[in-house]
Amino acid sequence: MHWMLLPLKRYAEFSGRSRRMEFWMFQVFNFLVYCALMALFFAGLPWAEIMASSAGGKSASMEAQTPEEAFGMLGITFWIGLTLLGLWALAVLIPSLAVTVRRLHDRDMSGWWYAGLLIAGFIPLVNLLAFFGYIALIVIMFLPGTPGPNRYGPDPKDPSQVDIFA
Repeated sequence: MHWMLLPLKRYAEFSGRSRRMEFWMFQVFNFLVYCALMALFFAGLPWAEIMASSAGGKSASMEAQTPEEAFGMLGITFWIGLTLLGLWALAVLIPSLAVTVRRLHDRDMSGWWYAGLLIAGFIPLVNLLAFFGYIALIVIMFLPGTPGPNRYGPDPKDPSQVDIFA
């Protein structure tokens, strides 16, 4: 659990290095929280009406509704789940960026590569090439860091020279 929460403790720290364990445990933690919030989100959907209308039978409650009536059919757990999903996404945005940059630093790569990849993802047609960049990024995240100190700091696997666990 320590590894899962360490990026939240180092919230906006873009300097230094992070081990694979810190990066991947944070990703697992983030995935589990998203799964729980998505379950809450989907629990609030009107499944009986959705299934009735998708099976070909017209549900009386799904026919000719105004948007206000359609939104009224959504349960309270839908809105709570949607709100919590949005808040969680905003809360982990900066730590997620920071741990990825620190993981690149562990590989002795600049975090600006990641920034370029994020920006390229918003440019039409270039984002098709950025897809391959994201595949390469995932591969890089699996590779071990450079042994010993590098230009971004001491080796996080050598506890005698690291102060991140203090």
